[in-house]
Amino acid sequence: MLVIPAFIVALGVLIAIHEWGHYRVAVACGVKVLRFSVGFGKPLRSWKPRRQRPGQDTEFVIGAIPLGGYVRMLDEREGPVAPEERHRAFNTQPVGKRAAIVAAGPLANLVLATLLYAGLNWWGQQEPQPVLGAPIAGSLAQEAGLQVGDRVRAASFDGEEARPVRSFEEVRWLITRGALDGHDVRLQVVGDGRSSARDVVLPLAALQPREADAALFRRIGVLTPFSRPVIGEVIAGGPAERAGLQAGDLVLRAGGTEVGDAMQLREWIAKQGADGTPAAATWRVQREGRVLDVEVQPRLETVGGQRIARINAVVGEMPAMTTVRHGPVEGLRLAAIKTGEYSLLTLRMMGRMVLGQASLKNLSGPFTIAEYAGKSASLGLLQYLGFLAAISVSLGVLNLLPLPVLDGGHLMYYLWEAVTGRSIPQVWMERLQRGGVAVLLAMMTIAIFNDVTRLFG
Repeated sequence: MLVIPAFIVALGVLIAIHEWGHYRVAVACGVKVLRFSVGFGKPLRSWKPRRQRPGQDTEFVIGAIPLGGYVRMLDEREGPVAPEERHRAFNTQPVGKRAAIVAAGPLANLVLATLLYAGLNWWGQQEPQPVLGAPIAGSLAQEAGLQVGDRVRAASFDGEEARPVRSFEEVRWLITRGALDGHDVRLQVVGDGRSSARDVVLPLAALQPREADAALFRRIGVLTPFSRPVIGEVIAGGPAERAGLQAGDLVLRAGGTEVGDAMQLREWIAKQGADGTPAAATWRVQREGRVLDVEVQPRLETVGGQRIARINAVVGEMPAMTTVRHGPVEGLRLAAIKTGEYSLLTLRMMGRMVLGQASLKNLSGPFTIAEYAGKSASLGLLQYLGFLAAISVSLGVLNLLPLPVLDGGHLMYYLWEAVTGRSIPQVWMERLQRGGVAVLLAMMTIAIFNDVTRLFG
């Protein structure tokens, strides 16, 4: 039920901030703003503030269709302008002012993302400690020598100075960046029960992934933080209950496999149905200080079009958590760094998609955004604000792309004008606009197709 309201609020906030950037800089540059609209279509509400800056008479509007917005300025290309107001028209401004007004929208989104990330850093978040679960068998992590229970102290891209790691989320972010940017990642880890640290290099540069999907992270092998293989809630009538498993049982061995953590046990259970009917296996569990052997017969179920084995019980306890909080200056600095890293990563992925080096499946549309808006809102305010920050970065970067219909396209026009001393001819402007609309429609079509495929495929 949270999906639609969370999506509408997210769109409203991000669009309003984007258009406010255009509006605020236009007013500062002395350009007359006629309308500030959040949403398109029939106005649901409109008003004019009693007090406005000199020369301004702006109408503020909330439209019925919350899929965009606009700032309409006085402009001789869109209608007659009285001679006494010509100096307030957008088209009569120096190229520097026009560029500043256009760039202000995307920059406002990037500033919003930085402030949201900073607020999360200042408030503090509960995140899993940087203790690794068992690496996937045959993965890069296992081949590199990572082991279950390894605690990551510091990490870096090869050749860079290592930086301290405080949570598992930081580890996952560095690995994601390394895989998509083509950089090896060096982890300084301490094994369970040991005091000396060792360096482990994940050779991610050779991966060259086409998309950031679940298969990529399985190839890398670092999926989840360490979680003890403890049985949680047991569903009545399921295989776990029939076997006599109880909540709180610590699984030591499943079949002939020693169990190191919950992820390893879940993987083992799921694979039992690979050859058809899963066979019964003897599990060794620890219960209230006693060691018991129980016979467990998993059940085959269809999940995502695949037949996997399940025991109908929660496997694994909550990982150990830590509060990650930063001071005012450090929190803002790290937020700016994260916004910059995310922006560059987004640009690189878009560039790779254009060159055919990355899959177009990486494009997401409104349905996926709405789904994640609802999921993040259901997890709490902090998670929702983190989602808003990520989408704000994406919106800012997207609008800076050099497509004629986007802000970045207009900035390209102004760059041409600044270099040559003359504006682009109107006939070329119209051709570029049509081409930009075609490219944008193609991107939207692909994104919506990907959404539908994810949701119903």
